[in-house]
Amino acid sequence: MASTNDPFQFHEFEEAGNLLEANKDATTISIEEDESKPEKQRPAFSPAGDDEDPLASDDKTELLSGQKKSVPFWTFEYYQRFFDVETHHVKERIVGSVLPWPGKNFIHTYLRRNPDLYGPFWICTTLVFAIAISGNLSNFLMHLGKPNYKYTPEFQKVTIAATAIFSYAWFVPLALWGFLLWRNNKIMNLVSYSFMEIACVYGYSLSIYIPTVILWILPYEWLRWCTIVVALVLSGSVLGTTFWPAVRDDHPKIIIAIMSAIVVLNALLAVGCKTYFFSKPEEVQPGELSSATQATKAPNPT
Repeated sequence: MASTNDPFQFHEFEEAGNLLEANKDATTISIEEDESKPEKQRPAFSPAGDDEDPLASDDKTELLSGQKKSVPFWTFEYYQRFFDVETHHVKERIVGSVLPWPGKNFIHTYLRRNPDLYGPFWICTTLVFAIAISGNLSNFLMHLGKPNYKYTPEFQKVTIAATAIFSYAWFVPLALWGFLLWRNNKIMNLVSYSFMEIACVYGYSLSIYIPTVILWILPYEWLRWCTIVVALVLSGSVLGTTFWPAVRDDHPKIIIAIMSAIVVLNALLAVGCKTYFFSKPEEVQPGELSSATQATKAPNPT
């Protein structure tokens, strides 16, 4: 028979109230409270889970702190931000370069310290093909109807036009930026522009030449020279009003040299393209025409 003090024997416990009355110093634990606490203390669920990209978190931290990583200029990441531009910004800058307002600085009004290379690149590319195609069409219209004329497309004009346009759009801003940087070290109160801002201004200033060279298809010299003057005035106004604040506090001789170089190089590009790609064909002298006609009508000896 089992003993009455057997520890393995099942005992029926009394109600919790009676036990608390017997021992008032006992510690109690509520199971319901313990079950509800983990739900409140449980961290919020993350949709990305534990596999969240650390690079994305770094980008979020940079955006929140307002800082960006400095990337070397020889990497694609450095130039990628210059092609990240909204379409309406590009349209606004093109309109501002074609219709400049007096006294308005193109960099301060349209760029706002956010230059892009997307617009200048496609403007230069479009201008290259516009010059080459318009030059071929103009040459075809000038010689149309001549019996001895045979049309041959001149594809080398694309290469020559690309060399001229992109050299102007890159090397001239580079030289101007270097000179302004040198003068800024000499005179501390000069307005300074970055190379990308200067290149952006030069690229957009060429947009007026796209409709100009299309009008050059018509074989009228007076029309070509009139459109050259209008394009030079509009393009030169954009460049002049933009770079005038950067040189107006300099020496008068430096001011005249800089502004003259900007205007002259712009004029050389326009006049050079017109002269080379849209040159007027040489007129045949009356003596040469009569001799050629006689040679054609002369009978062949038998």
